[in-house]
Amino acid sequence: MRVLSVDLGTSNTVAVLSAHGRPPRVVEVDGSATMPSAVFAGEDGNLVVGRDAERRARLDPSRFEPNPKRRVDEGTLLLGDSIVPVTDALAAVLSRVGEETSRQLGGTKPDEVRLTHPAQWGPTRRNVLMASARLAGLGDNLVLVPEPVAAAAHFASISGQSLTPGRALSVYDLGAGTFDIAVVGATQNGFAVLAEDGLPDLGGLDVDQALLEHVGREVSHRDPARWQRLLRPETTADRRAQRSLREDVKAAKEALSRHPQTEVPMPEPFDDVLVTRAELEALVRPNLLRSVELLSSTIRSTGMTPDRLLGIYLVGGSSRMPLVASLIAEQLRVVPTSLDQPETAVALGAHHVPREGISARTQTQPVQSALTEDQPTATMTPVRPPNFRPPTPPSGGFPAQQMPQPAPLPSNFPSLTPTPAKKKSNRKLLIGVASLVVVALAVVGGIFLLPGNSGGPSAADCASVGDKDDKGFTKCLRQLAGTVPDSNSCKSGVESSGLDAAAGLSATCTLSEDYQVSYLQAGSNEEAGKQAQAVRASLGGDVVQADWTGNGLSGQYQAAVSGGTGKLVFTVKDRPILGVLSKVQLREAGTPDEIATYWEKNVQPGTS
Repeated sequence: MRVLSVDLGTSNTVAVLSAHGRPPRVVEVDGSATMPSAVFAGEDGNLVVGRDAERRARLDPSRFEPNPKRRVDEGTLLLGDSIVPVTDALAAVLSRVGEETSRQLGGTKPDEVRLTHPAQWGPTRRNVLMASARLAGLGDNLVLVPEPVAAAAHFASISGQSLTPGRALSVYDLGAGTFDIAVVGATQNGFAVLAEDGLPDLGGLDVDQALLEHVGREVSHRDPARWQRLLRPETTADRRAQRSLREDVKAAKEALSRHPQTEVPMPEPFDDVLVTRAELEALVRPNLLRSVELLSSTIRSTGMTPDRLLGIYLVGGSSRMPLVASLIAEQLRVVPTSLDQPETAVALGAHHVPREGISARTQTQPVQSALTEDQPTATMTPVRPPNFRPPTPPSGGFPAQQMPQPAPLPSNFPSLTPTPAKKKSNRKLLIGVASLVVVALAVVGGIFLLPGNSGGPSAADCASVGDKDDKGFTKCLRQLAGTVPDSNSCKSGVESSGLDAAAGLSATCTLSEDYQVSYLQAGSNEEAGKQAQAVRASLGGDVVQADWTGNGLSGQYQAAVSGGTGKLVFTVKDRPILGVLSKVQLREAGTPDEIATYWEKNVQPGTS
């Protein structure tokens, strides 16, 4: 039987083939074990992928998308003057893998294709992946495998330590786009995800951005205007210079995993910058500490401790950073296991997962009790994804004071100044992502009860999630939603919002062909703030911000349009609830002001 496994990653895609009874082997595309997951839209409408896309990007960077997987929720991509469905972009990447595999099989196709995906992906994202695979012509025999399950299977196949039924390990996956953590146990039929969590704002791309900002602080004083054009290119020449600089920054980051120092080549008029591993580690240490804290809490949520696991397995290209293993050993007193090529672990491991162990028909049950010390994972039950969503730790996330705050920029580093919007006097327009993130860290979601609304839930009532109705709303979410659930179709979940459904109880309402709104009640004010920050950080460009009141509540909202996607995140004071309005039909994303106006007329509590 010919089986192809594909790990479509944020930055790179890896394919593994087993055929004719031979062991699984990596399918080299364009002479490399990893193929960039990049797409370029040609003027003729054709999509070019991989290294060819990266080369074409030098001609016109506006037609290039290096990380289409990171935009899986957006529906479409704007590449130059072409609107490209995300499914088409992902299908183009998968099609290139399928073509090379078919060539190596003498013109035939695999009998089965296994596609890996993050354990936290819900049905909507998994459907996008499946639709893309069908568009790519990979056939009808498609199997979805959660990435941590595949990684655990790979660990068991090569580590020399048998992952027998009743044992468990943790998978620490630091890729380009996100950080994911999972505790995976072995059962009689395969593998089970016992608990999983992640950080949407931590990945290799975020490390690249931190290093770019560090370089900017070193050189921008020489020509602030030129540096701003690099950050926000206006011409093709500017976009080429920015792309070249980002590639050099990424290469410098990778070099610092092997060498104590390296240089970042800079475009004129700036001098090249010497960076050291110590400087990079100082930049990323706070975020990596967050990842290790989340690793610890996720392990303990299963009733185990790190020392009772079979191991902690590092996968994902960014886990190469020496600081990752050092922090885990320092904080958890466990030395993690890694490979020379962690990028291929997930694709290779997908071959070792028993077919019956990844069936979507498997019944799912959460772990019911703490595990005994002499048999750490003996009481676990098969809870295999894709339908499983394990309970989150009771803490609801890390307190805001533990999250790293951005260091103040030196006086010689150009900063962005908020500019008032023209359309609404109560709105402020923030220019650029930097301003958005600074404001995001300053705003924590919550609500307070105004005088005269004593009939609504109190702040104490909202401190616990409580029960939900048939549309997924708690009493506190109902107060925030107002009459929206009464006149629209609503269901549980947070589709296309950027929120994490595992953070609490949630519901999404379809408002029209173009708009939907998602609501979330988190376990704490800090967790609500973290969720709001994650949505804000995903936005870019011009940002409209304003305070709001209604239905006895008060808070703040921010609206932005980025890459053809429009979103508005609204938070409330002193309570752990928030919402996200998404413009889901992206024929025309509109402006932040248009989205804010729609929210004020149709969604804002007390007006809908």
